[in-house]
Amino acid sequence: MTSSLPARPLNVAVLGSSGAVGQELLALLKERNFPVAELKLLASARSAGQTQTWNGLTLTVEEVTAQSFKGVDLVLASAGGSVSKHWRDAITKAGAVMVDNSSAFRMEEGVPLVVPEVNPEAALEHQGVIANPNCTTILLTLALAPLAALRPMTRVVVSTYQSASGAGARAMEELKTLSQTVLDGGTPQGEVLPYSLAFNLFLHNSPLQDNSYCEEEMKMVNETRKIMGLPDLRFTATCVRVPVLRAHSEAVNVEFEQPFPVDEARRVLSQAAGVELIEDPAANRFPMPTDVTGRDPVAVGRIRQDISNPNSLELWLCGDQIRKGAALNAVQIAELLIQKP
Repeated sequence: MTSSLPARPLNVAVLGSSGAVGQELLALLKERNFPVAELKLLASARSAGQTQTWNGLTLTVEEVTAQSFKGVDLVLASAGGSVSKHWRDAITKAGAVMVDNSSAFRMEEGVPLVVPEVNPEAALEHQGVIANPNCTTILLTLALAPLAALRPMTRVVVSTYQSASGAGARAMEELKTLSQTVLDGGTPQGEVLPYSLAFNLFLHNSPLQDNSYCEEEMKMVNETRKIMGLPDLRFTATCVRVPVLRAHSEAVNVEFEQPFPVDEARRVLSQAAGVELIEDPAANRFPMPTDVTGRDPVAVGRIRQDISNPNSLELWLCGDQIRKGAALNAVQIAELLIQKP
């Protein structure tokens, strides 16, 4: 089924509006002048009755029920995989389109997995659900896709440096609190995360799979292949949590079938949609999390020849996990669906 959203102001529901991504979704709907006729804030019974301000309006959070989606055109879901799975049928039966930020449907056949700058055409081939990719995957594919369009890509090796925001707003607050605990001479004890992230880092805490890769690493492998249409791409990842609030970083090694001149790669990435090139070799200045926090672009830099392989390039990137890594990508997907008048 190919489906667009009507070319009129839309009735929009945000499922999970109180979380870090939900709050960013609300900000972006206003910031990007998304055509909203009516906005519903939906959550569990625990959050129902709370009020939030949006675009000058005071809105009351409603407990989500099957009737919540009647008359709704678009559901932006960011309340976790189990919630998305539970309400999927109610949403689609109501005729709404769900853009889902969880991992629930990403690898499901027939569900598009979309990064608008990379595979926008996939968004229209939905059956009521479109999946928003994992944050690290979104940031990575923005850099990989422009290069793969010029030369066949054969292997990717990536190490991620992932911020606390990937574990939610409570993890961000815990990082702040435990950092002060360390500065005060105390012993930090993680509760939201399994270990304290304050002045520390640890390998990603998602469950280990049978192949000894964690779930987060396998998300990157499988999702990148699906988005880029490269099911046989050789890909390996190591994911690490680091004491940064909301921007992820990635060290990437990309192998091609033939050499890829660095100057050409730099030119291509400097012109790529959603990418900002930050390179000042003389000052040893390249992308940092502070360059992208609260901003849309993925910053790419330190593009260089891999001295161990003539067919490989090395690069470094940083992107805001809450924004382009989640909420912005979801809103951009919704924008793809709006029929042009």
